Parts: sequence; structure tokens; C-alpha cells
Amino acid sequence: MSLSAVLLAAGSSPTPTPSESPSAVTVPSLQDAQESATNAASWVEQNWSTWLAISLRVLLILVIAGVLRMVVRRAITKLIDRMNRTAQAVDGTAIGGLLVNNERRRQRSQAIGSVLRSVASFIILGTAALMVLGAFEINLAPLLASAGVAGVAIGFGARNLVTDFLSGVFMILEDQYGVGDTIDAGVASGEVIEVGLRVTKLRGDQGEIWYVRNGEVKRIGNLSQGWATAGVDVTLRASEDLDNVKRVLGEVAEKMSKEEPWNELLWSPIEVLGLDSVLLDSMVVRVSAKTMPGKALTVERELRWRIKHAFDAADIRIVGGATVPAEEEPADPAEAVAAPSVFANSESAQHAAASPLASTPAQRPAAK
Repeated sequence: MSLSAVLLAAGSSPTPTPSESPSAVTVPSLQDAQESATNAASWVEQNWSTWLAISLRVLLILVIAGVLRMVVRRAITKLIDRMNRTAQAVDGTAIGGLLVNNERRRQRSQAIGSVLRSVASFIILGTAALMVLGAFEINLAPLLASAGVAGVAIGFGARNLVTDFLSGVFMILEDQYGVGDTIDAGVASGEVIEVGLRVTKLRGDQGEIWYVRNGEVKRIGNLSQGWATAGVDVTLRASEDLDNVKRVLGEVAEKMSKEEPWNELLWSPIEVLGLDSVLLDSMVVRVSAKTMPGKALTVERELRWRIKHAFDAADIRIVGGATVPAEEEPADPAEAVAAPSVFANSESAQHAAASPLASTPAQRPAAK
């Protein structure tokens, strides 16, 4: 039997219907497979250019964002390094060693660099992500609206954190204080040992450590910038010779200005400003000088020590301050007289001294 006869016999045989064999599975024919492959190839042929363009656009966006981020971060790092090199160059001078704090500048530059790098990365990567979503023709309006609502909600919930962060950023950028400075922040005072974007750490006079949130600081008094003033008030007797007092104070000031380490701590000559106040039995002479920041108290203590020794040698008496003599009340004549007894003689001198004085002669008892 030939092959054509077999195929004819197979084709002439009745095909089973679903009613006859319900469990039979319809097998796709070769023609159906060819049609599916043709449709897929046609779809790929029609859309491959679009997908290729989208892929190239996304790849280009990612490459540009990565290169731009790397360039910006490197530029920020070079800027911070240049700031540090400038600070080191100033430290080589004599005045630079007094004014510039290496640790303070290092921490400030690191904080500024970290903030700038984070802001640059957020802006660049966020813009790139939005551009990628736009390349896929995704509607960004609902996403941006949702992000705006979420940002407002987070801002209300974490407003103290945002306030602390922004205050810390502006504090660092404006260089209000740094590590090693002695500040008065209102809520606490002490030496700055660490500066952060949210919290500033202070060490108090008793060794305690204060953690001050940057958003809580309303005013700052920096005691380590510029110069400080050492002032000493000397209270003397009003009868002292002012010319002699001024001469002794001048000798003390000249001697102290030439000795170490006071010649480095004093940034101006010690001046006798004159009489600060004059009272009946005392007067106050004020002595002042500009000192290195944070060294005013040390200079004042040494100046008081030297002034006391010099006044003792010159027989100049230092008094404790203004004294006002107490007013003596008039003595009561009846205070030293005992009260009369009921059995005492009403005409006696004791009774007359203890009795109230009559205001008019008519009120006085008549003599018998």
C-alpha cells in the first residue's frame, strides 16, 4: 500500500467529536504553530525599534547621571581639600596658630562636604529616576502628587528633626562656632567637643556633657572668637593717694606684660581706666586689658595676685567695699527704768519717769 493511500484512508476515517470522546485534547496543528510564530515575529519586527530606542534612552540617562554624579562629588571633594590646605597654610604663621583650630576646620569641612555630596546625589539620582519613568511613558502626575502629600505629612510629623537639621546646616555654613570654642547657647554653656547637623555636644564647667539640639538654640554667645576682656576692680580707702596708686598699678602692669606666658596671653597693654566709683569711705579703681579668647579669667586671677602683693609692699590698704555707718536710734529715757509697781508711790521720781508725758499742762497731775 502506498503512502498516498494510507493518508487518504486516514483522512476518510471519521474524526471523533467532543460528544464521542470528551476526554480528548485538541492538539495544535503545525499550521497553528506557524501562524503564532509569524504573529510573534511580526510584532517583534514592528516594535523592536521602539524598544531599542527606549533602552538606549534609559541607558543614556543612567550613564549621564552616573558621570555627572561622579564629577560633582569629585569637585566637592577637591573644594574641601583646598579648604583644608588653606587652613594648614595659615597655621604656619604666628598669628594663625592662635586663631585657627585644625580640628574645628577639619570637622566643619567634613560636615559641609557630606551635606553637599548628599544633596548633589539626591538631586541627580532623583532627576534621573523621573526621566527613566518618563521614557517608559508612565504618567508622573499621580506619583508627584503622592510624593507631595507624603512630604507634607512627613514634614508635619518630623518638623523638629527638619528644624534641627536646617539649623545645623546654616550653623556650619556660617561658622558660628566649632570644636574647641567656649559658647553660651542659652540652654547650656561650655566647651564645644563635637558639632553635628542635629546635635551639638558641649562639656560644662563641672565636666558634664550637654547634648543641645540645634533647633533649640535661639542665640549663641561665642567666647572664643576675637578677643576677651580681663577687668579687675580694686576697692581702696578714700584717703589713699591716687597718684601713688596709679604708679604702683603701672609697675605691676609693665612687669606682668614682659613675663611669660602672660606676654602671649595679653593682646593689649594693661590700662588703669580710672575711678569707677567714689563713696564716702571707699573708692574703686578699674584695671582692664584685652586677652586671648578664653583666657580672661586666668589673667584676672594673676592680676589680682600681683596687685595685692604690690599694695602690701607699698602700704596701700585694700578694703572690702563700701560701708555705710548704721544710724543710731535715740535712746528711750524710760528704757532703763523698771515699770512701777502697783504699790509704788505715784509721786515718786521713778513713777514720773515711767509714766507718759502729758501733752498739756492741764493733763499733768496737780502737786499736792
